[in-house]
Amino acid sequence: MKYFIRISTIALLITNLSCKEKEITVPDNYIFSETPVWQDEFDYTGKPISEKWSFDLGGSGWGNNELQNYTNNPENVRVENGLLTIEARKEVSGNRQYSSTRLVTRDKASFKYGKFEVRAKLPSGRGTWPAIWALANQNTYGDKFWPDNGGFDLVAHVGFDQNRVYSNIHSKAFPVKGNSKIIKSASSDFHVYSCEWTPDRITMWVDGKPTFNFPKEASYGWQEWPFDQPFYLILNIAIGGNWGGEKGIDDSIFPQKLVVDYVRVYELIGKK
Repeated sequence: MKYFIRISTIALLITNLSCKEKEITVPDNYIFSETPVWQDEFDYTGKPISEKWSFDLGGSGWGNNELQNYTNNPENVRVENGLLTIEARKEVSGNRQYSSTRLVTRDKASFKYGKFEVRAKLPSGRGTWPAIWALANQNTYGDKFWPDNGGFDLVAHVGFDQNRVYSNIHSKAFPVKGNSKIIKSASSDFHVYSCEWTPDRITMWVDGKPTFNFPKEASYGWQEWPFDQPFYLILNIAIGGNWGGEKGIDDSIFPQKLVVDYVRVYELIGKK
């Protein structure tokens, strides 16, 4: 099974997303664990620990005509001084002219429901396409792994629209459905991006404020709501591609970094 499919139609569908911030009300009816059931505080030095992380490798275009080659080289991914750094570079790598890293928890940790929290600082510059997101472990529904089996983005960002950070869900019925928030310091300061996933809603948050709420309607089947199966986490920087490269690539910006302070997952305990 190929797990490299990203948002190959996002450039066409992004206009369906809200471009205006709005007040969002979220029902406070679920309880999550007070301490994480899975976490990486990056309090070590070297490569991300193999007990928690794997790498997607290669320069196949990843379903979106992306231009980077993903590696596990220390120039592209490392842990030091309490931080994880994923670095995209302008250099010949494999059959590509850019290198980067795509870090995944697949086969190491997957989750069905819970609260996901990532404190991160994003790269900047035209041509970058960082993401903090999740995909289903298995091809359970439909004919296409993506979007039929769903996905959700705590963060989707493109450097040509520097101050806007997107939160999305993806399914067969809703290939791209989400909202955006203006964060002028997304690349200069750390922000906490989180997702609460329960049996009846997915809610995205930035710095403790909800940015997008997707409730499960009674009429929904798997086409709208494939979010009843385990998902794994992904951290990456893509270069170019159908969305990230929509305005071209500024080669003067490199290297660019996605810097992560921590990744934490809290268990869904139940309803109040």
